[in-house]
Amino acid sequence: MKKYLLTGLLVWVPLGITLWALNLTISTLDQSLILLPINWYPDKLLGVHIPGLGVILTVAIVLCTGLLVRNVLGQRLLRYWEDLLRRIPIVNSIYHSVKQVSDTLLSSNGLAFRKVLLVRYPHQEAWSLAFQTSIPSEVSQQFEDEYIGVFIPTAPSPVNGFYFYVRRADTIELNISVDAALKSIISMGVVATVTSPSSLSSS
Repeated sequence: MKKYLLTGLLVWVPLGITLWALNLTISTLDQSLILLPINWYPDKLLGVHIPGLGVILTVAIVLCTGLLVRNVLGQRLLRYWEDLLRRIPIVNSIYHSVKQVSDTLLSSNGLAFRKVLLVRYPHQEAWSLAFQTSIPSEVSQQFEDEYIGVFIPTAPSPVNGFYFYVRRADTIELNISVDAALKSIISMGVVATVTSPSSLSSS
């Protein structure tokens, strides 16, 4: 009886959480429909509520924003907008902190989270998955050896973690993708990552 119950839970729990997350995402994105005039609401035009139309509108807004910012006029408008936000004390600190993180993570030419490493943490006899990040030049100049910045995420929430500077020689570079490493961290090791033999031979 117990094993059947657990088997059923293993089927329904992931499905239920997935549906809940999708419903939350779609419901949140549907809020973008309030940007439209009341007479343009899909509910009024079609006479029936169709969930997910806000997702299409959100994608269109983001796409149009990207196209606008890519030209000279859009760059000027963006600079004017950021200058305006910079003059608002509390908004300035929140906006620019979030923008720095998003620019680092979403930039196509950035180096954020491009490599998965093994580093010794929390003590010399233990190893933890980490992601290589950048290190300020002012900091790197303080060391004789080559140091790198690493972010060590916590499980099961990889958005939290620790940021360290470690010697490159004390790390092991793994031949796995960032996505695979994140899956392993979120699942607390239940979803195993596959590493190449060469990446671990140096250990």
